Amino acid sequence: MKIFPAIDIKDKKCVRLVKGDFNNKTEYEMSPVEQAGKYKDHGFKNLHIVDLDGALTGQMVNLDIIEDIVIKCGLKVEIGGGIRNLDSIQKYIHVGSEKVILGSAAIKDKNFLKEACKKFPDKIALALDAKNGYLSVSGWKENSNQLTLDYLKEINDYGVSRLIYTDINRDGMKQGPNFDETLKIAEISSCPVIISGGISSIDDIKKAKTLKNIEGIIVGKAIYDGDIKLDELVKEDA
Repeated sequence: MKIFPAIDIKDKKCVRLVKGDFNNKTEYEMSPVEQAGKYKDHGFKNLHIVDLDGALTGQMVNLDIIEDIVIKCGLKVEIGGGIRNLDSIQKYIHVGSEKVILGSAAIKDKNFLKEACKKFPDKIALALDAKNGYLSVSGWKENSNQLTLDYLKEINDYGVSRLIYTDINRDGMKQGPNFDETLKIAEISSCPVIISGGISSIDDIKKAKTLKNIEGIIVGKAIYDGDIKLDELVKEDA
């Protein structure tokens, strides 16, 4: 089970949103590079980064910060947020990102996803952000009118190397992940699944470790708010 501490970047700062709402955010003192260094010092190997500026603008606003984190911390980084073309994917891979996460652009244009998987084998992760069974796009502001499971069945043979499943209703709420829906995804997915959204305690991590086809879990707000101690969490990282 891989543990992915989360860093969300907005205006060069670490922030956390509740249910993806930019009007409901908390800013933290540490810079993204300092926060990544803290995770490395505790012994974590993986890191989940979302460029929220990129998600809003479709531009690679924080590429320099991502590169800094990769070079200084040596962590295996997965990066997402507003990645809409092959050139952006190439740049993130060039600075050392292990996985590049596609979301809205891949949901709206399956051919883009297929092309990306073909050009960058084993580098593409797909974010499935769902609300009441339907995929959401554009920073969770739009419902795509596509059922999550139907979409997954359509793209299951494209060559995606990792799925990141987020239940939007749980994100930032610390009420525990939606294990039932995650299991439905994991049962049919041709690649391993990362659980995201709502992690509240070490018990959530222990439960995730018992599930099939689950590669890891992303932990964000529970770390920042002190509900999960890093020393305790890193013991579950393998």
